[in-house]
Amino acid sequence: QVQLRESGGGSVQAGGSLRLSCAASGFTLSTYSMFWFRQAPGKGLEWVSQIANDDGANNTYYPLSVAGRFTISRDNAKNTLYLQMNSLKTEDTAVYYCATGRVDYGLGTRGPGTQVTVSS
Repeated sequence: QVQLRESGGGSVQAGGSLRLSCAASGFTLSTYSMFWFRQAPGKGLEWVSQIANDDGANNTYYPLSVAGRFTISRDNAKNTLYLQMNSLKTEDTAVYYCATGRVDYGLGTRGPGTQVTVSS
């Protein structure tokens, strides 16, 4: 049974950093392309990063809104996915989810989420 559990969210001032973790169980993380999404109040799911599986050389992808500030990575030995977020902005405030697929298109599974709040 695929299970995901995010952690590491919290409150931070603009310009600060946070690192989110996503503990995976029920499957081998390295065999999946993995994703981070976020959802701000009153808005839909927004894709914020992707890391390809080992066959895809672990290539990473980001939208322009976070490129250069966010870094997705994984520790296969710990079966854990990470999202390092630097230079945070107030518009980054959202609930962040890790996922096994493009859940914005109804694909894959996501965790319960972790809240990130960035204040000015």
